[in-house]
Amino acid sequence: MNNDISALRQQLQQLQALHAAGTLDDAAYAAAKTPLERRLLDSVMADPAAAAASPRPGGKLVAALCAGVIGLAIAGYSYTGAPGATVLAGSGSGTGSAPGVDANASEEQQFAAAVEQLAQRLQTDPDNTEGFAMLARSYARLGQHDKALPAFKKTGTLLQTDARLMADYADTLAVLNNRSLQGEPALWIDRALKLEPDNPKALALAGTAAFEVRDFPGAVRHWERLVAISPPGSEFLPQLQASIAEARQQGGMAAAAPQASAPSAAAAANPQAAAASTAGVQGSVKLSPALAQQVQPGDTVFIFARAAEGPRMPLAILRKQVADLPLEFKLDDSTAMAPQMRLSLHPMVVISARVSKSGEATPAAGDLVGQSAPVANTASGVTIEINELVKN
Repeated sequence: MNNDISALRQQLQQLQALHAAGTLDDAAYAAAKTPLERRLLDSVMADPAAAAASPRPGGKLVAALCAGVIGLAIAGYSYTGAPGATVLAGSGSGTGSAPGVDANASEEQQFAAAVEQLAQRLQTDPDNTEGFAMLARSYARLGQHDKALPAFKKTGTLLQTDARLMADYADTLAVLNNRSLQGEPALWIDRALKLEPDNPKALALAGTAAFEVRDFPGAVRHWERLVAISPPGSEFLPQLQASIAEARQQGGMAAAAPQASAPSAAAAANPQAAAASTAGVQGSVKLSPALAQQVQPGDTVFIFARAAEGPRMPLAILRKQVADLPLEFKLDDSTAMAPQMRLSLHPMVVISARVSKSGEATPAAGDLVGQSAPVANTASGVTIEINELVKN
């Protein structure tokens, strides 16, 4: 049993790595992830006594699975409503608007049925705190926070000692608190960070809680810490960086300085490589008049650069609003997503602009897009018209 569970967890981790690297698109990722999650939950449910009989090693295994079955590295993250609030959604949910999810609705229904079976089994095992932790996270993953709340409350001492569980609990409390992190949710976030200062979800939630009360320096501090501990290429980094930029702008703070890297011997020997740090693309973005009726002034506009050939992760990004259009832009290393993924490292790039109806960095049906042809990373006068509708 334990070998089967370990193998499934490894498959999920490999799947996320391929998605983060751009090898798997959203549709393929969603199609493959949901059945693996369901099989993992089924494997744990098949022998709940063996999984939770003792904290060594069974209890630890179930506690680890809570992260694996719901969100790989970071669980859930259902709270939405402010910049930064959905930075982790792509790595945890699987129930969003990514292409291909509808085609796998039956798998999602099977997962929901498995969760209900787990709930029924736990009725006869009220002391299985690890099982209730998994049940709470599973309900949160399904968006059933009214059911998740009592399950969280049955996790006993785990809720006092597990920072990840505290952050998940705060998330559910926020959803049921009119999507506000103020009050009790904020207290649990603070407890989680005192117990585990680098807990990713707690940092994300803490930044959002600070943003809610216009504590923009606090939001930047928490979110920049999350950037620092996140692996390069993490799929939520573009949204997170855009949220940091917005917090800095609203707080009247200077833009973050680009992170310098030590010059290599190759760069020293090659004047063109040494001059790459001056790379930057300038141009303008406008909205097609034919699509003007399909947007609202407050809709989010992302302007970003990607390598013409290579990884799909944005190399630089700006976050604006429809009300700002038409606008002039400049993308360079100061708006980079990560030190290892900079515009100056890619001679040819494609510039895109997208109106996001949800405010999230992940494309969704109903968004509006436009992009350039491949241009040099020093190009100027690049003109982009947002003139296409994302259909799926």
